[in-house]
Amino acid sequence: MLPLKDTLKHQGMRSHLVEELRRKGIKDEKVLAAIGAVPRHLFLDSSFEYHAYQNKAFPIGEGQTISHPYTVAFQTELLQVQPQQKVLEIGTGSGYQSCVLLYLGARLYTIERQRKLFMQAKNLIPKLISWPPAHIFFGDGYKGLPKEAPFDRILVTAGAPYVPNDLLAQVAIGGRLVIPVGNNIQVMTLYERVSEREFHKTTHGNFQFVPMLQEKN
Repeated sequence: MLPLKDTLKHQGMRSHLVEELRRKGIKDEKVLAAIGAVPRHLFLDSSFEYHAYQNKAFPIGEGQTISHPYTVAFQTELLQVQPQQKVLEIGTGSGYQSCVLLYLGARLYTIERQRKLFMQAKNLIPKLISWPPAHIFFGDGYKGLPKEAPFDRILVTAGAPYVPNDLLAQVAIGGRLVIPVGNNIQVMTLYERVSEREFHKTTHGNFQFVPMLQEKN
C-alpha cells in the first residue's frame, strides 16, 4: 500500500475548498474545520488525487461514489453533531464522511453493505483517526444496529426510496435522523424525535445520491 501522504500542497487545496464551501453557504465553523482537516485525496484512487479538492463526486468502485464535499458538509451541518454523541452512519463507502464525523468527536458506528468497501474502510479509517475509535460493521443499513441503539444522530449517505422504520425507531428522544429520500432525485429530510411517538420533519432541498441498496429480507 502507498504511504499516506498529506503534503502542504494538499493542505492548501483543502483551504481553498473550505472557502468555496463557505461561499456556498456552509456556516458551521466546526464542520468547515473538519473538511479542512480530513485528507480527502486519501479516499480516492491515486489518479484522482489532484482533483480531490474540487466540489465533485468521484467513483470509488462497486458502483458507489464519494459524495461532493458540499453534500458532506451540508449533511454534517444539518446533523449538528456534538462531541461524544453516539452517531450511526448508514453507508460507510470510502470512509471520508466517517472521518469527518470522527473529527467532530462522534462515537461512530458505521455500516457498509459492499464487502470490498467495508474492508477498505476498516483498514483506512483507523490510520487517519484512531481516537475516538470507529465501530465499522458489514451489514444491511435498512436495519440499522438495534443492539447498539438508541443513537443521538443517524446519517444516511445514499438515496433511500423510503424512510426505514427501523432507523426511526433507533433515534434517541431529542435525536436527529438526516436522510435523502427519493428515487432519481432525493429530498434531504431531517427527522427530529421529540417524544417516544412524535417526530418533527423538515425538508432541506434536492440532492442526487447513488441509491441505497435494496433491503435484505
